[in-house]
Amino acid sequence: MTELIREVPVPRELLNTEPRGIERQTGAENRALLYRALADAGVELGMYDHLIVAWLGGWDSPTVLAVASLIARAGGPNEQAT
Repeated sequence: MTELIREVPVPRELLNTEPRGIERQTGAENRALLYRALADAGVELGMYDHLIVAWLGGWDSPTVLAVASLIARAGGPNEQAT
């Protein structure tokens, strides 16, 4: 049986508080979120990078979402930028 992975939107704006709404994500969902942010930013991954994504996926979901947000913002200009 495969696990259903929810697609959580990654904030591209500055985070001034802990992101809310995904406190109950699984490790698999956290890893999928990170992989999606990295892919969208055009980041290629090596073997050790995959180990780090797996490790980060075990962290709490708001922290993982904040890291994904950093990746998304580093990957290109923000739509709100002038």
